[in-house]
Amino acid sequence: MDLATLIGLVGAAVLVGASVIMGTSPEVFMNPTGLLLVVGGSLFVVLAKFSITQFKFAFKAAARAFKFQLPSIQESIDELVELSKVARREGMIALESREVNSPFLKKGLQMLADGFSADMIKEMMEKERLLTLERNEAGGQVFSALGEVSPAMGMIGTLVGLVQMLSNMGDPSLIGPAMAVALLTTMYGAMIATMFANPIAEKLWVRMNQEAKMQELWIDAVLAIKGDKNPRVLEQMLTIYLPPEHRSAESSEERNAASERT
Repeated sequence: MDLATLIGLVGAAVLVGASVIMGTSPEVFMNPTGLLLVVGGSLFVVLAKFSITQFKFAFKAAARAFKFQLPSIQESIDELVELSKVARREGMIALESREVNSPFLKKGLQMLADGFSADMIKEMMEKERLLTLERNEAGGQVFSALGEVSPAMGMIGTLVGLVQMLSNMGDPSLIGPAMAVALLTTMYGAMIATMFANPIAEKLWVRMNQEAKMQELWIDAVLAIKGDKNPRVLEQMLTIYLPPEHRSAESSEERNAASERT
């Protein structure tokens, strides 16, 4: 689970909730009419911008922002070097039974075991990468749209409340509820955008770029294994994906030997 996303969203909600409780009664901030207008209205407007499939997938993608964690680049490089050694020692068919966490990499290993050509492997994996990128991008767009729409729906609720208040100036008992709708809908819209939609959208964009980069690494590695590259050459080739400050001339074998000595 991605604790940063969970801690950030829950922490912000707790702070806002604490400020509400310490200031006055929480019931003052609960207005079903305002919530219905802002939450329901925002979701329907966003749905109008996208297809039902894209809308449903966006919430599945949001769940991945909490529970899906990519391996580190160094961990993936070490795993790929080991797979390269297995392919050289036991043949490509041995890769079929190897357990890997990524379905994308698993598909590439399956194609190696099935004897696909390098051009076919590259074409199919690139197409899969682009389709995954497109799906993740659609999820980010849905939540970005929700972040834009919800404050606007809050302002619409404010205008509705003001109109109701001004039209009932002769009855003081109706001014309070109308003013509550006018003020609370603005708050609801700002909270949905700032504390929910925009953070998840940004997380999806970040995760999308991370996954695309990792898939490029896996494609390069699978093609190098297909070309029977030496595992040491493969490792040096893949270190380009590491940040410059994390690159080292030390190989995985040397790191393992050093860890065994300690």
